[in-house]
Amino acid sequence: MDKLPPPRVPPTGSAPIRETSRVFRWRAEWLVLLALLVTLAGPFLLKPREAASAAHYDRRLIILSPHNERVRREIGRAFTEDWQARTGETVYLDWRLPGGASEIALFLKSEFAGAFQYYWESGLHRPWNPTLAAGFADPRTDTSEPASIVAEARRIFLDSSTGVGVDLLFGGGSYDFQQQAEAGYLAPGSVAEGTGLAAIIAQHPGWFSPAGIPAEVSGEPFRDRENRWAGVVLASFGIVYNRDVLARLRIETEPAQWTDLADSRLAGQVALADPSKSGSVAKAFELIIQQQMHQAVARLTAEGTENAEANGVREGWLAGLRLIQRISANARYFTDSASKIPLEVARGDAAAGMSIDSYGRAAEEYVRQPDGQSRVGFIAPMGGTSVNVDPIAMLRGAPEPELATAFMEFVLSTRGQKLWAFRPGTPEGPVAFALRRLPVRRDFYTPEHRRYMTDAAEQPFAKAQHFVYHPGWTGPVFGVIRFLIRVLCVDTHIEQRRAWRAMIDHGLPLDAVSAFHDLEGLGHDEVLARIVPVLRARDKVAEVRLARELGAVFRERYDRAFRLAKAQEGPS
Repeated sequence: MDKLPPPRVPPTGSAPIRETSRVFRWRAEWLVLLALLVTLAGPFLLKPREAASAAHYDRRLIILSPHNERVRREIGRAFTEDWQARTGETVYLDWRLPGGASEIALFLKSEFAGAFQYYWESGLHRPWNPTLAAGFADPRTDTSEPASIVAEARRIFLDSSTGVGVDLLFGGGSYDFQQQAEAGYLAPGSVAEGTGLAAIIAQHPGWFSPAGIPAEVSGEPFRDRENRWAGVVLASFGIVYNRDVLARLRIETEPAQWTDLADSRLAGQVALADPSKSGSVAKAFELIIQQQMHQAVARLTAEGTENAEANGVREGWLAGLRLIQRISANARYFTDSASKIPLEVARGDAAAGMSIDSYGRAAEEYVRQPDGQSRVGFIAPMGGTSVNVDPIAMLRGAPEPELATAFMEFVLSTRGQKLWAFRPGTPEGPVAFALRRLPVRRDFYTPEHRRYMTDAAEQPFAKAQHFVYHPGWTGPVFGVIRFLIRVLCVDTHIEQRRAWRAMIDHGLPLDAVSAFHDLEGLGHDEVLARIVPVLRARDKVAEVRLARELGAVFRERYDRAFRLAKAQEGPS
């Protein structure tokens, strides 16, 4: 259970092999055997390089993570050295890297379903069925229902130590961690047994006070109220941009707000990632919508409008979606990973893109010249991004709960927090790489620590006050945002870009713009009534059917916008 599922091996060709001779049959058999060997060896071949070098060790800690190699190396080196100094034991950190938030979620769902089914059938000797598979990890299952076998399965799962052979989930967004926690995949541990966040909080209550890691900041949760996960470092979102490319495009002003990414001069020059594959990118799109909601609520309130908040949320929802449409229309394409965006910008393949702050800062530093100048810049839009967290959690049934607890305690300690923020070579800082992440603990930001920080001037807790996140505005539709951007922008990107290009070439005629931004049927109330129930039902057939239906609608609308723009040319 502790291996990631092997990758599928794509077919080598579409034409069938003709078995016209013994040689061809022999070759075909060996090709099948080779494909089988590659499939079986996939999890080993895809392990990160540092894992392959492990030879002899006393204990192994298995970590599921989207973190990049720099984080893995610096944090891993420091922890294993610290553990060996304290205990004399050699620890092997076995990093598992399935991809981003979506891939991690699919892995956990699949592996926990298989593990609990095995326990149900082999341990309890009871028959398994699809209803149990759908309900045992569903937080909506009513566990108080005595006659329901699904409720019983849910109760048994939450009381069990069913595991998937992985100790820790490390890195990602708080929304995705909360989803895994509510499913029951994350465990708080036990104070009596000295494991999990529960034990760490009991031992270090000051770390989890308002002066350390607050429960929330400006509406964003910084830790789970049931101690199943906690933030390790801070994360915000912004725009990474290439000054050389902007100059080539004759754009003199560097971007400062999300609306700058909708500038028609950036057509084909914006780097974006698919929010259905990246939790961080989905969060950034949510913040774009929330900023539009904030602005609408503030304006309606100033005008004395009745029910200003509710009406502002509805108005801001549509304004946010339309802004995302224009930003998307400027995109080169949608990549599958948020980490690729700053790389494209740094190379000059794109002028700008949406980025996590740490990725943007890392790209800026990577191309910095000896004189301190850099062609790459990063800006967090003032009032356009919240400050949230990148968490850590122990998984249910962790094989090494004591070691997992020690790792969590280390990254939350002052020693661990220094690794995220200090310059390489500074006391207790990283050795080779500046991680350029901002520590989650408010008490870390002392004059003594700022002496060694790469980004010593940053004031994240002060910056957080400029944007208050309202969970009630977009929280219920967070999954819908991912879904809608896929059908509005990703799946229909060819038609969207074609219409946008024609509109730009013909001066953005009003009738074409109106057709392009036609969001009939996708108002806030309509989405809550129609789309949210489909996605919450977790019926993939119904979800695909709805995606195809909406995709066809918006292809037609983009095509209409294209025709209206081209009509400005007059008869040929």
